[in-house]
Amino acid sequence: MAQRVAVSDGGGRKTSRVRVAVRLRPYMDKQDEKGEGPCVRGLDSQNLEIINWRNATETVKYHFDAFHGEQTTQQEVFLSSVKPILSHILNGQNASVFAYGPTGAGKTHTMLGSPEQPGVIPRAVREVFNLVKTKDDGWDYSVGMSYLEIYNEKVLDLLSPGSQDLPIREDKDKNILIPGLTETPLSSFSDFDRHFIPASLNRTTASTKLNQRSSRSHAILLIKVVRTQLALPHRQQTGKLYLVDLAGSEDNRRTGNQGIRLKESGAINLSLFTLSKVVDSLNTGVGVRVPYRDSKLTRLLQDSLGGSAHSVMITNIAPEYKYYFDTFSALNFAAKSKLIVNKPFVRETVTVPALQVKRPREDQTGESAAEPQKKRQKDVKKTEQEAASPPAHPHSPSELSVMDRLLALEKLMMSCQEKDRLNMLKHVAQSRKEIQELKEKQREFESKAMLLNRLASDGVMGESSSASKEPIFKNNNAPLQRKQPNINKPKKQQAVVQPLQVSQLQPLQQIAVVKKQSVCVKKKEKKLSDQFEEPEGKENIKVNGWESQLDTSVLEQSRQTILRILNTGSLKELKELQQIGDKKAKLILGWREIHGHFTKVEDLTKIEGMTEKRFSSFMKANILSAMGK
Repeated sequence: MAQRVAVSDGGGRKTSRVRVAVRLRPYMDKQDEKGEGPCVRGLDSQNLEIINWRNATETVKYHFDAFHGEQTTQQEVFLSSVKPILSHILNGQNASVFAYGPTGAGKTHTMLGSPEQPGVIPRAVREVFNLVKTKDDGWDYSVGMSYLEIYNEKVLDLLSPGSQDLPIREDKDKNILIPGLTETPLSSFSDFDRHFIPASLNRTTASTKLNQRSSRSHAILLIKVVRTQLALPHRQQTGKLYLVDLAGSEDNRRTGNQGIRLKESGAINLSLFTLSKVVDSLNTGVGVRVPYRDSKLTRLLQDSLGGSAHSVMITNIAPEYKYYFDTFSALNFAAKSKLIVNKPFVRETVTVPALQVKRPREDQTGESAAEPQKKRQKDVKKTEQEAASPPAHPHSPSELSVMDRLLALEKLMMSCQEKDRLNMLKHVAQSRKEIQELKEKQREFESKAMLLNRLASDGVMGESSSASKEPIFKNNNAPLQRKQPNINKPKKQQAVVQPLQVSQLQPLQQIAVVKKQSVCVKKKEKKLSDQFEEPEGKENIKVNGWESQLDTSVLEQSRQTILRILNTGSLKELKELQQIGDKKAKLILGWREIHGHFTKVEDLTKIEGMTEKRFSSFMKANILSAMGK
C-alpha cells in the first residue's frame, strides 16, 4: 500500500494573463451588389480597426496579443498562439484554448479544420504526443481523453452517446469534476483519431440561413496527461488541456430560427451572456461575486477564466457588413477578456511507501507455528496493560506516521543504489524536521495542561476545594461509578408558585382560542370565494381597491394592451412600460425567445425578480398611466 500526500506550490504562484488572438476569415459575400467591401481590416500582427457605426468616416482600433489575417494558415495560428502553452501540461499545470465569435465566423474551422488543413485540436494533440516521446527525464507519461458537449444546458458525453445529462461537481481542492464522464486512454495520435472522429459526428449540428452546418452546442475536448516519477518518492503530476469550440451567438431575425432551432439559440445566447457577465465580474475586482454557477458553460470554464490555467482565446470575426454588430461585440468581449489574470500551479501527489510488517521467521522444526498458548496470553495481557496506562510522553497519530515513514526510508536507504542515496537522505532530513516540530507542539500542549491543572488546584476554576483537587483530564478507560446520594447535603429550596401565575394562563388560553377562530373564519371566507369563482376559460380579474373603481371594459382593454406589448414589443417599447427598465426588458425578450408568447399578463411573474407585489404595482402603474393619456 502507499500513502498519497497532495502538494502544490501555493506559496509563490505566478500569474498568467489570458492571451487573446483575433482571426479574420476571408471575405465570402458573393452577392455584394452595393460594393460595400469589408467593414474590418488588420493593420499589423497585433492591431486591427473597424468602421465606427456612429460615424462612417472614423474607425475604432484594437490591440491584441496576435492578429491573424485572411491569408493566415492553420499552421501559423497554431505555432504563434497555441503551441507555447502546451509544455505546461507536462509539468502538472492546466491549459485551455477556446474559440469565440458569432455563428458563421469560422470557429469550428479554426478548432477542427479539415483533413487537408487540420485545425488547433488535431495539431495540439499531435504536439502533446511529440513532447511525451522526447521526454527522457525519469518520468512515466500516460495520456487520456474525454469529449463532451453542452446542448440546451445539458452535459452530454460524446464518447458514450447513450448517456444522460451528467452532473458537474467540485472537489475539496476546487477542481471541477464530471462524475460518469468517459475517459479513454491513448497510446498514440492514431489512437486519438480513431476515437475522436466518431465522437465528433455525435455533436449536435443543424442548418441555418447563415451556416449550412451550424454548431448547436458547445464542445469541450479534455486531454489529461499524468506523469509519475520512476524513482522514489514516486511523485505524480497531473496536467489537463481543455480545447473548447463554442457555439456562436445568433440573431434569430437573420438566421430564421423557429421551433427547436429557436430554443437552441436561446440556450446558446443565454450561456454566452453569462460568460460575458463572468468576464465583467472578473474585471471589476476583488469582493465581487463571479456568477460561474449561472451556466453549465461558465461552470466548466471556471478554471480557464480567473482560475489556474494558461488560457488562450481565439476570437473569430467575419468581415462582411451584415456581421458588423456581431463583429463589433466580439471585439469588445475579446478586449475585456485579455485583462483577466489566472494563477496556474502544479498539481502533484507524493506516494510514500508504507512500513511493511515482518512475519516471524519459521525454523525447520516449526516452533513458531506451534507457539505455546501461555506465551500468547502473556503477550495479550502485556498489550492490554500498555493500552490502559498511557506513556508519560504520548505521541500524536501524525507523529507516529512520520516515525513509520522515517523507519521505512532508512531501511530502504540501506538497500538502495548509490545514485538514489542523496535523494533518500533529503527525505530523511525532512522527516526528522517534521518530528522535531511535532515534539515542540507536544511540549506546548503539555505545559498548557499543567497550567490548567494548577489553576484548578488553586480554586480558580470556581469549583469546591474537594472537587478542584481532581485532575482535569480523567482517564477515559476507568469504569463509570454510580453517584452516591449525599445525606448531609441540605435540600434545595423549592420555588413557591404564586396565584398570579395561575391567572396568567387565562389570557394565553384566550389568545389560542381567538387564533383558532380566525383560522376557521379564513376557511369559511375561502369556501365562500370558491363558490363565486368565474367559470373556466375566462381570466379572473381582481376587483380590489383601486381596480373596483374602474370600468370592467376599460380594465380588460388595458390588460390586453399590456399583453400585446409583452408579446410583440421591441426592447424600446418594453422599456416604455412603467417600472420596466433595461434589465427587465432584456429578460422579457430572452424569456419570449425560449418559451414563446405570454398567454396572460400574470405570466410576467415567471420573469426573474418579478414578485407578486411588484407585478401588482406594475399593473396599477401602467393601467393608471394609460387612462391618464
